[in-house]
Amino acid sequence: MLSHNNSNRLQSKYDRVSYRHEEIQERLIPPEAERLMKRRSLICLTVFIWLAAPVVTVAQKQLHIVVVTHGAASDSFWAPVKNGVEQAGKEIGCTVEYRAPEKFDMVAMAHLIEASVAAKPDGLIVTIPDADALGRAIKAALNAKIPVISTNSGWDVSKKLGIVLHVGQEEFIAGKGAGERMKAMGVKKAVVVNHLVGNVALDLRAKGFIEGLGQKAEILATTLDFTEARNAVSAYIQKNPDLEAVMTLGPDAAESAMQALESAGKLGKVKFGTFDLSPGVLQAVAKGQIDFAIDQQPFLQGYLPVVFLVNYIKYGIIPSQDTIFTGPNFVTQETAPKALALTKNGIR
Repeated sequence: MLSHNNSNRLQSKYDRVSYRHEEIQERLIPPEAERLMKRRSLICLTVFIWLAAPVVTVAQKQLHIVVVTHGAASDSFWAPVKNGVEQAGKEIGCTVEYRAPEKFDMVAMAHLIEASVAAKPDGLIVTIPDADALGRAIKAALNAKIPVISTNSGWDVSKKLGIVLHVGQEEFIAGKGAGERMKAMGVKKAVVVNHLVGNVALDLRAKGFIEGLGQKAEILATTLDFTEARNAVSAYIQKNPDLEAVMTLGPDAAESAMQALESAGKLGKVKFGTFDLSPGVLQAVAKGQIDFAIDQQPFLQGYLPVVFLVNYIKYGIIPSQDTIFTGPNFVTQETAPKALALTKNGIR
């Protein structure tokens, strides 16, 4: 057991050691050093936040591209266009919006373009089925310094409107190619089924077809309503038993005309061609019920404009030609199966 004196001596030594330890701490980390360490920690935190800031800024400044077309995404032709738009947006890392009226309506489409301009996107992509109806809204975008690319329809007017680039096909040339193909098949009497009266692109297709055929061909005006269109074609077939060929200007018209021909017992007997693809059209081409379909590759008409427009906005680079042609390409019985397989993933 420790004596009282020894206990006092140990306590004295402990007090001296504690005092010495505090003295050493003060010498090692004086108040000035402590403030300096805090300041350095604050600087490090500030630098870290500054370095992280550009990443956040880039995310916030993601480009916003609006696409306004005259075709609803639920339509068999326009679904691949919308898929192309969305695929390009994912790959490039920009925000894309696809807008379209519920039906073919130029007043409604003009309003959609005007609303898009008011939202101040970084870029605008439009179809131009009727320049007279849509020109004012498109020019409003250009006046607001919003770069515009046209796709699908509008090849003939895009440059006049001041549009940066057009992606699509030259409709008259595509129609002429179809007419020449029918002429090579020996066709002399044909009817052209127009399901969207007022769409200038379809008028150009019909005009080109008649020139390529080298014969007069009547234009049969129908609608997008399947039953009405089928009945109109059926009535025409009954009145014209010597009809040799049917040329439709889109897949909706093709499928209704196909049913009319089948009801009349003439499917596969009358020459049959159409513009644009759908699963039903491709199946019919593969079976030999439709002789050919003109493909303008709608997926590319959605995908490419987004790619070109984003690069133009970011870097000021754009193809030197006024138009990037995606068609016409002719799908026949030999090539239809491959195209049909691509409808499963929305590319065709």
